[in-house]
Amino acid sequence: MEREAILPKVFSWMFIGLIVTFLTGYVVSLNPNMLINVLGGSGLWIILIAELVLVLFLSARIHKMSPTTAKISFILYAFVSGLTFSSIFVVYELGSIMYVFLITAAIFGIFAFLGAKTNMDLSKFGTYLMMALIAIIICFIINMFTASTTFDLVLSIITILVFIGFTAYDVQKVMRLSEVSSINEENLAIYGALELYLDFINIFLELLKFLGKNND
Repeated sequence: MEREAILPKVFSWMFIGLIVTFLTGYVVSLNPNMLINVLGGSGLWIILIAELVLVLFLSARIHKMSPTTAKISFILYAFVSGLTFSSIFVVYELGSIMYVFLITAAIFGIFAFLGAKTNMDLSKFGTYLMMALIAIIICFIINMFTASTTFDLVLSIITILVFIGFTAYDVQKVMRLSEVSSINEENLAIYGALELYLDFINIFLELLKFLGKNND
């Protein structure tokens, strides 16, 4: 398989996942009863746990599962994520969400392109990006208790930069895996789509904090 031959399938599945997530969130946001069930009480915790289980299941079992199971699991994950996304349609104006989505797509596209075309080996940056991500998670937990607006602002900027780095890194990683991995092409496309989906979503959510316009 040529290095770049896998990318159209990866981006197609990533786009499908994003559409499922955003449509699910929008539909749920239109139904007050569904919103209460999704975001209220234990419902939110159940959904968050389900998201974590699904993403861990996909990442750990992608080598062994059938292409059909991989695709269903990815769509299910995108759907479950969409349930939590319903909150952004309540908080922010729809036009504002679309505007930030387009900005995210432009930024994502630029760095995905760079990841695909650069001759630099980005694999050496993977460890540093993962260490930065762990630090971000720790700082996020700390800020839940300190509630510092300035700290949150700095943390959001760093998060955007880290996931921009992950975008280029993950694109190159998928291309490299297409040459050396024993994963079949369909499953590799789903694996790559999941990685890039997560990169896109995290960039989008952080940009929404800066650029999103609240509903009146």
